[in-house]
Amino acid sequence: MLCKKIIPFSYCFTKSVRRSFHVSGNPNYEKPDSAKCVNTNNTVKPPRILITGGLGQLGTECAKLLRRNYGNENVILTDIIKPTKESLENGPFIFADILDFKGLQKIVVDYRIDWLIHFSALLSAVGEQNVPLAVRVNIEGMHNVIELAKQYKLRIFIPSTIGAFGPDSPRNPTPNITVQRPRTIYGVSKVHAELLGEYYHHRFGLDFRCLRFPGVISCDPPGGGTTDYAVAVFHEGLLNKRYECYLEPHTRLPMIYIEDCLSALFQFLNTPDELLRRRVYNVTAMSFTPEELFSELFKHIPDLKITYKPDKRQYIAENWPQVFDDSEARRDWGWRHKYDLERLVKSMVRDVSINFLPKHRLKEVNSYV
Repeated sequence: MLCKKIIPFSYCFTKSVRRSFHVSGNPNYEKPDSAKCVNTNNTVKPPRILITGGLGQLGTECAKLLRRNYGNENVILTDIIKPTKESLENGPFIFADILDFKGLQKIVVDYRIDWLIHFSALLSAVGEQNVPLAVRVNIEGMHNVIELAKQYKLRIFIPSTIGAFGPDSPRNPTPNITVQRPRTIYGVSKVHAELLGEYYHHRFGLDFRCLRFPGVISCDPPGGGTTDYAVAVFHEGLLNKRYECYLEPHTRLPMIYIEDCLSALFQFLNTPDELLRRRVYNVTAMSFTPEELFSELFKHIPDLKITYKPDKRQYIAENWPQVFDDSEARRDWGWRHKYDLERLVKSMVRDVSINFLPKHRLKEVNSYV
């Protein structure tokens, strides 16, 4: 039985990450070869990587970065969504339902997979609208991929989120290890994944790795997350010069720009196992409120009109961290971010203007033909 995953297509990725990749240095960190294995002839063998949920916000951009480093044919994208022409041209794409264990098993065997990156999930606000589906996709699907990783000795990465924390968690700052107890099915499923992955690591030696991401901001259309106001305002603001925000103006949440997010993921995947004191790390770049974001955006769109109409996502946001403490990631494997709020807004205005406004205006013209 197929599961419908409600995650948007990914359209853009700033060119600087595709053009060059830099790993910030920890003095104890040795930059790895771009490979997992070395064969008997001392030639480097790049990892074969399977990405589930590959047509979502992170999946498509992660594939671009990994294909640049390891070769197009070594990164296999999977999803149940119909791929774009670009997705098919850039490397292997396979239809795969994460609830179909044997189907996933066949892909792992046929393509000799070494790493598995699991992005398939229903996001916070969407998951609350269909809890049974979220349980199947976010929990049962995760069980399938983690058991596959154990069975075939794969390195597995499963992202987590600020949504893994709840009202009993310290919010400013939120440390790496603290009480969690989230109150959304999305958050519950992520805590479950964190704990199960750590158990499989200690019990079976599984190379499980997990990063807790804050709100991830890219020029892709918003896809159902509580932090997506920070994406929607650029699309609607640049197009219509107005935006109605569903969060209160002073609601502070941690955020990260897509380039920093993928930089952290790539660096973490390549960190030698002996440097990892934990299997799950917080990573972040900045924290801001809607009011602070809009104030910076006014510099680029001075006639932007903002109104506020909080909805049920306000309750979700109020139970999440305000400031993320990622000092352990910075200490253990040298994580460093590059984008602050000012640089993020400049990049978003540029990318949305280039990648989306012309397409929308063309549709408006065609509607009159």
